[in-house]
Amino acid sequence: MAERRATNKYYPPDWDPSQGSVNTYIGQHPLRDRARKLNEGILIVRFELPFSIWCGGCNSLLSTGLRFNAEKKKIGNYYTTPVWSFRLKCRECGHWFEIHTNPKDSAYEVVSGARKKAMPEMSDEDDGAAGEIVDLSRVEDSDNKNSLLHKLEALDARKQRDKRTMERLSTLQVS
Repeated sequence: MAERRATNKYYPPDWDPSQGSVNTYIGQHPLRDRARKLNEGILIVRFELPFSIWCGGCNSLLSTGLRFNAEKKKIGNYYTTPVWSFRLKCRECGHWFEIHTNPKDSAYEVVSGARKKAMPEMSDEDDGAAGEIVDLSRVEDSDNKNSLLHKLEALDARKQRDKRTMERLSTLQVS
């Protein structure tokens, strides 16, 4: 495998291995165009949106998983974990927005230029919230006649009633 990588590279005829790598000889960074702002501490990376956001410029929805060429910059540390800033450009209008990592909460935060799409969250008042087990026999349903559980219980009651009726008829026929 190593020999295949070596044979596919171009070596200029006037290059000598004592001069260093081919990239230093040509005067080019190994990351090529991605490193054009490296002297400012910015690296161009491919970034995928972790959640849906609304652009602040054109108010269009940019959905989860959309990929951008983002400017990645280290802006600080949370203990020893670096906090990164990703600066992205909207595809629709060219408006810039910025997303920061949040190592404390293991999340991303939209800082400027856009807003995160509000996602519905489970409240503590909802039935079955936070993985609780709900006893369906105690749940009071306002439209009890339309619930599936009520229909199932009514069917069961009819079957029991029909069974008792059949038993009475059989005893009447015998006597």
